[in-house]
Amino acid sequence: MIFRQLFDSVSGTYSYLLASRPGGEALILDPVLEKVDRYCQLLRELDLKLVKAVDTHLHADHVTGLGELRDRTHCMTVMGDQTKADVVAMRVADGDKVTIEGLSLDVMYTPGHTDDSYSYLMGDRVFTGDTLLIRGTGRTDFQNGSSRAQYESIFNRLLKLPDETMVFPAHDYKGDTVSTIGEEKRYNPRLQVRSVDDYIELMANLKLPNPKMMDVAVPANMRVGLHQEELEKEGRALSATEAIRSLHRPDILLVDLRESNERAKHGMLEGALHTPYPSVEESLKPGGMLREVAAATGRRVVFFCAFGERSAMAVAAAKEAGLTNTAHIAGGIDAWKKAGGPVLH
Repeated sequence: MIFRQLFDSVSGTYSYLLASRPGGEALILDPVLEKVDRYCQLLRELDLKLVKAVDTHLHADHVTGLGELRDRTHCMTVMGDQTKADVVAMRVADGDKVTIEGLSLDVMYTPGHTDDSYSYLMGDRVFTGDTLLIRGTGRTDFQNGSSRAQYESIFNRLLKLPDETMVFPAHDYKGDTVSTIGEEKRYNPRLQVRSVDDYIELMANLKLPNPKMMDVAVPANMRVGLHQEELEKEGRALSATEAIRSLHRPDILLVDLRESNERAKHGMLEGALHTPYPSVEESLKPGGMLREVAAATGRRVVFFCAFGERSAMAVAAAKEAGLTNTAHIAGGIDAWKKAGGPVLH
């Protein structure tokens, strides 16, 4: 496995790059905007294709690299269901899995630092975001934080993991890089409390100043979505209502870019072809399935995904590949359902 821990000294942020093999798919956790050049260089050096960029929560101390990485690598952006970010390609909930070729991360909803805080468990290690830090815990005094929720997340979720599980947080300010669940149980001063009330009192008396970047980072991190208006202007976007009306039209080929678990959870559209987003570029090349089907049938390819992010990128990729008769459903299956469109389960 390829595993790299990367550090931004300005904000004290750790980002993590994961892949199962050289030449394979990669995932990055909690990327920082100013470090995107470095990530891209490392991806080239290690011969990796970035397919997913994940934020554990909406950060207040740095601007996320999610949008920039998506623009540069065409990767999918991933955050939790509760995120206030305008658009991400994929939203996950407790119990879901985030997968890339050869690797799978279990999604754990661990609110408290913020109401959209998630941890990601992968075998012998857990990426705890700002929920559990090394010899500390994330503050709970803004962004709908809750000391009570954090106590639950830590004591009833994270500390229930095996003691030898390695803890990789999103931040450290003292130079520590990794800990274990067992170590934190024993030596983390904030975890030596007798009750949830003690923990709430402890967290209420920290009196920390707001992060220096907070007023810049939070609004910026809420606007990471791809600008889809251009496609609308070019006539290559269907509103959900238009898409519903065009269901079963013989001149249209619907292509679902979501992953199998998303389809199972949120439903499918009748007659849609399934091509998960990471394989779409291959499918659009000469000899690729989508290109051949479009050529043989003369049908217009209409992509859709969860929120319109992946499908907008697929339309751009199709145009680059010389396939111009394509469009996407603006707002994805989310907008389709809100407009009353039928789904199959």
